[in-house]
Amino acid sequence: MLFEKIKSPGLAHISYLIGDGSEAVVIDPRRDIDIYLEKAVEAGYKITKVFETHRNEDYIVGSNELKVKTGAEIWHADRMLDYQYGKAVEDGQEFKVGSLKFKAMHTPGHTPGSMSYLLYGYEGEPWMVFTGDALFAGDVGRIDFLGEENLEKTGSWLYDSIFNKILPLGDEVILCPAHGAGSVCASAISDREWTTLGIEKKLNPKLQVKNKEEFINLVGEMLEYPPYFKNMEESNLTRQELLANYQQPAALSAAQFTEAMEDDNTYIIDVRTEVSYASAHLPGSISIPLQNLPSFVGWFIPTGARILLVTEGEYPKEAIKHLYRTGYDNILGYLGGGIIKWHMTGRNSEAINTVTVDKLCKLLDNDSDDWFILDIRSEDELEEEGEIKYAEHIHLTQLPENYNQLPKNKPIYIFCGSGLRSMTAASLLKNAGYTNQWVVLGGLTAWNSTTCPVVNHQ
Repeated sequence: MLFEKIKSPGLAHISYLIGDGSEAVVIDPRRDIDIYLEKAVEAGYKITKVFETHRNEDYIVGSNELKVKTGAEIWHADRMLDYQYGKAVEDGQEFKVGSLKFKAMHTPGHTPGSMSYLLYGYEGEPWMVFTGDALFAGDVGRIDFLGEENLEKTGSWLYDSIFNKILPLGDEVILCPAHGAGSVCASAISDREWTTLGIEKKLNPKLQVKNKEEFINLVGEMLEYPPYFKNMEESNLTRQELLANYQQPAALSAAQFTEAMEDDNTYIIDVRTEVSYASAHLPGSISIPLQNLPSFVGWFIPTGARILLVTEGEYPKEAIKHLYRTGYDNILGYLGGGIIKWHMTGRNSEAINTVTVDKLCKLLDNDSDDWFILDIRSEDELEEEGEIKYAEHIHLTQLPENYNQLPKNKPIYIFCGSGLRSMTAASLLKNAGYTNQWVVLGGLTAWNSTTCPVVNHQ
């Protein structure tokens, strides 16, 4: 038997490759499909089917890519939507993959037509359930995509799906969700790599409810989501342009890069480390370090924008993958040779001030007037790690709509957990006309200010 759990960093997306005999199926594939093809071929399997658990919002699904390469059948959920590819799976429909049996199970809530897929073992007993975004380790799927007015209805659907369909499968059944910790498809997914329905019944806070009404009250909230989700929803109903049809983004000379920058719909994304960006960066660029690119590009770059990349000079293979997965296809190229080559042509660069945590704490305690602390961490982080007293809290994703809350007549010290997100915030502020911002390097473990102590909520 073949079983591969394939994770996409940043998006916290999980897909699965399962095979038996000579056949294999992929569940919720991402757009760049080489990993499925390589693993299947290496193990001697042919991918014959693709199962989608729901219409995805946070990444481009790779079903059509797989069909073109392998001829695999595509079975999609949310049959009420206007898909332009594949076939709609039916509730209760069964599939054979070698000696294995899969059975589709309608589990609405996250979306109206969400499907889970139950895998039966060789003995004919339920073995694993692939729940998509219905049930996660430590959380359940968000139910707000149909709007606040439908929260009670979607919450009721999800309750019935989880408590009347999924959990009764048996405590020993292995849970295989479509996302792990860090996904925006739920608010508090646990970092349990492997779990079972029995473990979730005991440990998942969202399942410790007495009735449907309590469940709906617990999960029925409107959550943030990046603007690009709307584009994903539309793209995942169509035959998205195949990656094979795109030319590889090219290395651009400083002159070519400069010319491309002149278009108003062009965005420069610098994926280098925060300290590299602080030392020298191109005017007008946005700092999104590579590991944060999948999580934050959708908040600050409009879909359809022309994108230029700045790296240390190397080909930005991983950055391009992240962008393609989230539907950012218009990548013009990257700065060949990096910032060094830029400087060698005599072109201007800019810098961002930084300060270590310990130095900032001393500065605050010596001068209590001339400072402004901007804390861009999430509410969950504030709750878990503590809040800096007297700091202004604006989550990074909400920063562009709240610039008017920030002063221009005093230094702004930007704080997150490490400095990576703070550099993104500093670059946004700089592009918005702020000139005196400082990125705080380091996290709360080194915070030791008496003027601005850490307030714990626990």
